[in-house]
Amino acid sequence: MSEGKSSAVLIKNAAAASTGAAFVLIAAKLVASVMTDSVALLSSLIDSSLDAGASLLNLWAVRTSLTPADSGHRFGHGKVEPLAALGQAAFIAGSAILLIFQSIQYIIHPRRIDNVNVGMGVMAFSVAVTLCLIVFQRYVVKKTNSVAIEADHAHYAGDILMSLSVMASLFVSVRFNFRYADPIFAFLIAVYLVFSACRVAKKALGQLIDAELPVEEKHKIADIVLNAPEVLGLHDLRTRSSGTQWFIQLHLELNPLFTLAKAHAVADNVEKLLTNAFPNAEIIIHQDPAGLNEHHPQWCYEQL
Repeated sequence: MSEGKSSAVLIKNAAAASTGAAFVLIAAKLVASVMTDSVALLSSLIDSSLDAGASLLNLWAVRTSLTPADSGHRFGHGKVEPLAALGQAAFIAGSAILLIFQSIQYIIHPRRIDNVNVGMGVMAFSVAVTLCLIVFQRYVVKKTNSVAIEADHAHYAGDILMSLSVMASLFVSVRFNFRYADPIFAFLIAVYLVFSACRVAKKALGQLIDAELPVEEKHKIADIVLNAPEVLGLHDLRTRSSGTQWFIQLHLELNPLFTLAKAHAVADNVEKLLTNAFPNAEIIIHQDPAGLNEHHPQWCYEQL
């Protein structure tokens, strides 16, 4: 199986796994929330419900983003991924706002928590399921650099902290008879969710507005090009990402006495070197004679 197909399978499997996990956790937390009347556990249930919606959106998005380029979308469908990630950020922020209002209400009117053992057992089960999921997601993100799966991973990783916080609130509430622990923990979880939503939204927006790749990646690209045989320089390096795919464009400076065939051969070799280093990139190279006095305001190597 080619690397591209292998990445596509991993991304689809990760999206399906997160959807399945979300629905399993919803069922378990719904029962526990009704039995315990804990607002912290309710917050976890709300988050899992929104996770399910986000994961369904994510499942559609990754399948769409992996659709090959066609005549109407010559650069592919990768922008669907950051759109889905932005939607997930909205889901996370929405759950946080709802949770803040609910926790404030419970701080003003604290309630007694029942059936704590049931709540603790469900949250321990939630931690185990979520931990397995995020380990798999981390592996997929490392292999594919999928922003949608990374967004999914971000809020499921936050769910681990949330589940542990819920367990802590249940323990403190019962062990020390401190009824404010439950809504206070819920409020702190909500604050964490807000920061998580902002982080996911920032990365998604970066792709949607065609932000450049990180500086270290641009340095790596420039080093590969400048160390290639018979390359005298480069300018107008432009980069962006769309879903899991990167786009790299550059002007290659070559000996002005090269024939067209020779210049083409050198450029082909540079393209091969870049493809080996960045297999998920589409590369466009323009050949220029070295020493040509042209004005290129967009970018030059010295600006790195």
